Amino acid sequence: MPRTGDPKVRVTRSARRKKTVAARWDGDVVEILAPAHMPERELQDVIDKLTSRLTKKRARKAGLSDDDLARRAQRLNREYFEGRLRFESIRFVTNQNQRFGSCTPAHGTIRLSERLRRYPEWVLDYVVVHELAHLIHPNHAPDFWEVVNRYPLTERARGFLIAVSLVEDEVDSVGEEGAPEDTG
Repeated sequence: MPRTGDPKVRVTRSARRKKTVAARWDGDVVEILAPAHMPERELQDVIDKLTSRLTKKRARKAGLSDDDLARRAQRLNREYFEGRLRFESIRFVTNQNQRFGSCTPAHGTIRLSERLRRYPEWVLDYVVVHELAHLIHPNHAPDFWEVVNRYPLTERARGFLIAVSLVEDEVDSVGEEGAPEDTG
């Protein structure tokens, strides 16, 4: 039985899913994907653990303010650019659905998609480093990538973002029974 303040939970059982239980946010609902044969009592324990983990993670990420983001950018500036970059502002925005970030070098402004709050911190750090690099190189020429590649997880983070983009594009266009409607 859900406690007050717990998110709503939707369980989808599948005969194709053999052993694992997965959980993800679908808006404000936790969607649980479970094997059809899993006993209800066992599933409920897993649901409680996964829901708790997702809720705590979301609360932590939601707590990342624009001021926190600016401090993070300053730290990354010191680590990868010897602290020499100057920018006016960096903040999360809700109107970037095609990009993960943007930089306007002439104004020193950096905008990051709100979606990044859902991703691992090392991915957020990569996007910040990428946008900071645009303060030096406003394009994606080889010199730009040389600077960005100072961040050791660049290749991994780029792969993550490519995969996320593919999944989001696929989910937007899939409407088959049993397919997720949203990765939210």
